[in-house]
Amino acid sequence: MMSKLLLICFLFFLSCSHLLLSSSFSFCNSTKICPHGQALALLQFKQSFSIDNSSSWKCDVLGGTTSYPKTEYWKEGSDCCSWDGVSCDLVTGHVIELDLSCSWLSGTIHSNSTLFRFPHLQRLNLAFNDFSGSSVSAGFGQFSILTHLNLSHSIFSGLISPEISHLSNLVSLDLTWNGAEFAPHSFDSLVQNLTKLQKLHLRGIFVSSVFPNSLLNRSSLISLHLSSCGLYGRFPDNDIHLPKLELLNLWDNINLNGNFPRFSENNSLIDLYLSSTYLSGELPASIGNLKSLQTLYLSNCQFLGSIPASLENLTQITSLSLDDNHFSGKIPNVFYNLRNLISLDLSGNNFSGQIPPSIGNLTNLYELDFSDNQLEGAIPSSVYGFSSLSSVRLQYNLLNGTIPSWLYTLPSLVEVDLSHNKFTGHIGEFQFDSLEKIDLSMNELHGSIPTSIFELVNLSSLYLSSNNLSGVLETSKFEKLINLTDLDLSNNMLSLTMSVHSNSMLPNIQTLDLSHNNISGIFSWNVGKDTLFYMNVAYNFISGFEMLPWSSMSTLDLNSNLLQGPLPTLPNSTFFFSVSHNKLSGEISPLICKASFMGVLKLSHNNFGGMLPHCLGNFSKYLFVLNLRRNQFHGIIPQTFLKGNSIRTLDFNGNQLEGQVPQSLINCRELEVLDLGNNKINDTFPHWLGALPKLQVLVLRSNHFHGHIGFSKIKSPFMSLRIIDLAHNEFEGDVPEMYLRSLKAIMNIDEGNVTRRYMGDNYYEDSTVVTIKGLEMEFVKILNTFTTIDLSNNKFQGEIPECIGNLNSLRGLNLSHNDLRGHIPLSFRNLKMLESLDLSSNKLSGQIPQELTSLTFLSFLNLSQNHLTGFIPQGKQFDTFENDSYYKNTGLCGFPLSKRCTTNEIPYPSQEIEAKFESGFDWKITLMGYGCGLVIGLSLGCLIFVSGKPEWLVWIIDKNIHKKIVRNKRSTRGRGARIS
Repeated sequence: MMSKLLLICFLFFLSCSHLLLSSSFSFCNSTKICPHGQALALLQFKQSFSIDNSSSWKCDVLGGTTSYPKTEYWKEGSDCCSWDGVSCDLVTGHVIELDLSCSWLSGTIHSNSTLFRFPHLQRLNLAFNDFSGSSVSAGFGQFSILTHLNLSHSIFSGLISPEISHLSNLVSLDLTWNGAEFAPHSFDSLVQNLTKLQKLHLRGIFVSSVFPNSLLNRSSLISLHLSSCGLYGRFPDNDIHLPKLELLNLWDNINLNGNFPRFSENNSLIDLYLSSTYLSGELPASIGNLKSLQTLYLSNCQFLGSIPASLENLTQITSLSLDDNHFSGKIPNVFYNLRNLISLDLSGNNFSGQIPPSIGNLTNLYELDFSDNQLEGAIPSSVYGFSSLSSVRLQYNLLNGTIPSWLYTLPSLVEVDLSHNKFTGHIGEFQFDSLEKIDLSMNELHGSIPTSIFELVNLSSLYLSSNNLSGVLETSKFEKLINLTDLDLSNNMLSLTMSVHSNSMLPNIQTLDLSHNNISGIFSWNVGKDTLFYMNVAYNFISGFEMLPWSSMSTLDLNSNLLQGPLPTLPNSTFFFSVSHNKLSGEISPLICKASFMGVLKLSHNNFGGMLPHCLGNFSKYLFVLNLRRNQFHGIIPQTFLKGNSIRTLDFNGNQLEGQVPQSLINCRELEVLDLGNNKINDTFPHWLGALPKLQVLVLRSNHFHGHIGFSKIKSPFMSLRIIDLAHNEFEGDVPEMYLRSLKAIMNIDEGNVTRRYMGDNYYEDSTVVTIKGLEMEFVKILNTFTTIDLSNNKFQGEIPECIGNLNSLRGLNLSHNDLRGHIPLSFRNLKMLESLDLSSNKLSGQIPQELTSLTFLSFLNLSQNHLTGFIPQGKQFDTFENDSYYKNTGLCGFPLSKRCTTNEIPYPSQEIEAKFESGFDWKITLMGYGCGLVIGLSLGCLIFVSGKPEWLVWIIDKNIHKKIVRNKRSTRGRGARIS
């Protein structure tokens, strides 16, 4: 009986155990199965996108995570809680976390997307996908319990819905680098409502707001990233009490001003980025409170003053960038305690004095940049390590002395730039081959190039230009520099010996500059046949080339050598070619027109002859400079300049070209300089050139231009013209008043507000030859404020137009050797910038206007061989002119001429003043008053002296008359001595 009872109890126990296990299993299983509706919603969400691996490329580059298509493994009928990127509540099975970052998703999230059917969602991460055309819509505001939202790097655009500010439980919000923006005041609402935020990252999101004060009161904040957000106004001046804040990034808010933030001692700040803002003022001593700081970036701001000594308290700092500010004074010697520094950048400031010796204690330093300051003295010679130092940039300072020996022994050194200083002595021998870039240019180094440089197998860039290096350089030495891409040895005293097998060397060379050296003979170093695109060997003594084999050549400068023979055939890829100042001869082959990428073709100062190829005006749509000056070309100028060309400069000066100016030049809408001087062109004035909107320099001198210049049908011709040279032609008739009135570029130049620059660009600077101050002068560069008009040696007649006086920015005026008559215009007194005036060899008459003495810049004056009369003006610049200025004007008198002026020749008021005062008083009325006053005065005077009373008045008058007599005698003696 007992046994049966025990058996029944045992069976009952097993049955209960089975029930319990079954119910337990059922319970556990129910927590892993998500609701069918949510699984369906996820599958529909998946189907709304395509899979494209390029959609998540930033994830691999910036995110540090390998991207893959997570949704590809979502299968219908399986538990969605087990799907990649999906997490569910263990009790209810609801989807509470969705991480689809870096999932290759490409498509648009519409406002009715099934994504918004997950009311229990707590975390949502869609970063690093491509949701082009999507906006941060109101649907995102429905996740009422969401704590983490990450939509960064996913190409959202448009306005961010204000409903996002309803997510009051958000702890982390990251919208970094999307094209979206907040509507006005929406950002303020978000900051006000999201009171639990610990992380707010909006980099690249346009908020267009002042910095919200309330953010500085969020004690929960740990990370605040608002770079490139369009913040403006003044950053709050109050102290920052954010004890948990570790990251503050306001980089690239260029309209955000104020001072450096003041942090309390109770702070946890690790990274501070304030670069590219408009913060200014001095760094406060309280910067020393940031004792946990590891990264400080203040580059490209407006900070000034000296660096506070409290910087030495930042003992944890690894990166310090204060570059491109206005800091001054000496760099403080605070680096003894900053032993964790890896990167130190103080470049682009006004620091002076010497480099502090404590810099030698930075044993972990990887990058050092003190460039572009005013540092002087020698580089410290004592260092205690620098075993990790990879980059040293000290260029653009005033450092001197020799290069310290430790710099040659750094085992990890990759880049050294000491250019634009005053270093002297020899270049030492480098001990390690880690170097990839050496720049010692613009110093005072001398001696030969050290042999160790030719052992640096990793070297890619070598710049030793503008020193005093000398010696014979054998091309065979470059054999090991197979990675070298840039070599600049220009402006030294080096010569070159070329070995037979050197053409296979430097297989990767791209730029080669050997200009301004002592290289002579035939140049046969044909390195980089497939890679070299820039080569400059100008200003040497090279007499020829074996060949020009470079198939990728873009810039080839052979200027100022001893080259002879015909023009070499150019690679079709050539953009810049200069062979000026050589002895080349022969004709230009039409094959040159195959260089369809040509931008600058400079063949000036050679012995080329023959006729110009007809294609020369239209062979390259990129051509903007064609300079054939000083050769022996004959025939006509190419007649076809096509519409849409880019030509800016045409210089045919100094040849034997004839015929007419081609009217197709009207198609050169970019033309700024046209120089046809010193040829045999036979034509009338090309008035149609006045329609060219950018023409600034027009030189037609010494040709056979003839006839009246006449009038133009163009309403305002030559509005940009400021250098005009029509001298030595056969123009006749009146001086062209209509054109002179239109020269707006010579009127009212406000030089205080004009940026002075030279005409041209990095590839080519314009030059011209003008006659000014009586001399023919070559301007190798043309300043954009220089102005001159030369109409000399023609047959112009009539009077000088008064309107020339409107050209108040004119610096040179030459009307000499014409047949001009009449007076010198009084309006010339308005030419306040005039430096040179030549009116010689005409038939001008009348007096020299006294008002010309107000031309205080006038340094050259030639009025010789005219019919001028009267007294020569005195004072200011006129006291500096000699007899030659007035030669063969027999009617002139006074200094500096020996002819004295009679009473009748003493200067009278000018013709305008004789007619009427500018204030409106008539001379007749004035003379009538003067006559009446004279009669009354004489009557009273006779009465006083006859009666002798009053005695005091008689005494005063007698005394003053005596003084004037004595003064006049002295004055007469002085003038007599001066005139004789």
